[in-house]
Amino acid sequence: MWLLMLEAGVALFLLVFIVWWTMFSGRKPSPPAQQKPVPPKDDVQH
Repeated sequence: MWLLMLEAGVALFLLVFIVWWTMFSGRKPSPPAQQKPVPPKDDVQH
């Protein structure tokens, strides 16, 4: 019986480890916020 409990514990650990690995190992920093485009000064009418 203890062998089944050990196997279930190892399987649960592997499941949690794989989920953790896929969620957090490849996380990249988010890109910076985009700023509003400023119209060129040539387009200003006088």
